[in-house]
Amino acid sequence: MANVRVVTRAIAEHVQQTVPEGRGVVVGHDTRFLGERFARVAAEVLAGAGVSVQVITEPVPTPTLAFAVLNQRARGGVNITASHNPPEWSGLKFSAAWGGPALPEETRAIEARANGLDPGACAVLEEADARRRGLWEDLDPKASYLEGVLAKARPDLIQQARLQVAADPFYGATRGYLDEALRRCGARVTVIRNWRDPYFGGSAPDPSEANLGELRALVAGQPELALGLATDGDGDRFGILDRDGSYIEANQVLALLLDYLVRSRGLQGGVARSVATTHLIDAVARRHGLKVYETPVGFKYLGEQIARGQVVMAGEESCGFSMQGHVPEKDGVLACLLVAEMVAAEGQSLRALLARLYDEVGVRVTRRVDVPLPARDRERLQQRLQAPPQAFAGLPVQEVTELDGRKFLLEGGAWLLVRPSGTEPVVRLYVEGRSPAELDRLVQAGQEWIGAAAQR
Repeated sequence: MANVRVVTRAIAEHVQQTVPEGRGVVVGHDTRFLGERFARVAAEVLAGAGVSVQVITEPVPTPTLAFAVLNQRARGGVNITASHNPPEWSGLKFSAAWGGPALPEETRAIEARANGLDPGACAVLEEADARRRGLWEDLDPKASYLEGVLAKARPDLIQQARLQVAADPFYGATRGYLDEALRRCGARVTVIRNWRDPYFGGSAPDPSEANLGELRALVAGQPELALGLATDGDGDRFGILDRDGSYIEANQVLALLLDYLVRSRGLQGGVARSVATTHLIDAVARRHGLKVYETPVGFKYLGEQIARGQVVMAGEESCGFSMQGHVPEKDGVLACLLVAEMVAAEGQSLRALLARLYDEVGVRVTRRVDVPLPARDRERLQQRLQAPPQAFAGLPVQEVTELDGRKFLLEGGAWLLVRPSGTEPVVRLYVEGRSPAELDRLVQAGQEWIGAAAQR
């Protein structure tokens, strides 16, 4: 509670200085342990600082809260959530007044304020008093958010196909959002894990391949189901299973969605992806004459591109997606809905659609590997990065970029990205090749090159 108080007080002071106008701050929480309590404390601290609050009383997805910030013309948003992280953690997400995640300079300013505050000195105003002073009101953004999401989709296509899908909200905040959006589009939906469990079934609420066993068994065992659609704990990430239960990687989903959205809607403009995201997106963009904007890792940078109106779609390899005209925040519900529409419209499995796309623009396969590297060896790695190799696995290095980590662009279109983690004693190695065999060789070469930093 003390941490919530100082961070929220810092946010209150930040918005008072930087966003002088607006309808206060939207406050919400996900399904984690003590989420309501933490959210109430945050609201009381904001009110105690003289900042009015709009409190969402039911668990809310992060993209829904971001939508509410824009829809209410609020000064920002506070969501109590740790997203896809393990159940023993909680966290606080701050959404800026423009609807996207706080940018690094904002985060640093808020952190600096928070670290200088005494929790006991953070004034609070209890709900009853705040209501009497007009500083506290309840907010239910679900209906307006679902209306906004459905406006981005083609429900008629899903209904005409009589699509049957399975949905997995992973005990999280998209319960009643993901399944409801699909039903409103005319899909027949089988839902699993749609009750609140602060333990998330004993694992992190991350819709990764390893965590979707129950959904996989359901989809594979019922031939009438065309898809398995999942979201993480706060609904900003997606997980997709094809009709046979096979997992479709986020990089592949993003490329398929870009191709489909441009073809089906005639969208024009650019596309934004993070430096760690597949260049299959670039190949699709070239095919449609779209400009590609590469950003550092983190959806806050991609959200900026959407807010500026520069791109028709933004995506990152860690299951993040949003699009033109929507919130500048990643939205797992919208991603799942559009995948369902795509399958309904095309009348084919995702594997078949991916094979067709590969035939049209070329094969790209990717992998991320976390390479252990103790903190004592980080400096050696940094020194090694200053003198990059001439080749990896026999492929010459043609260019090195330093937007976020070191990215080695190789002859023929393959690449490696070496990016030390800011939170763990590992180095993230992202690799893309033109075939599974080439990918294996590059991953091995990259691991050996990083590992040599610890052996010098």
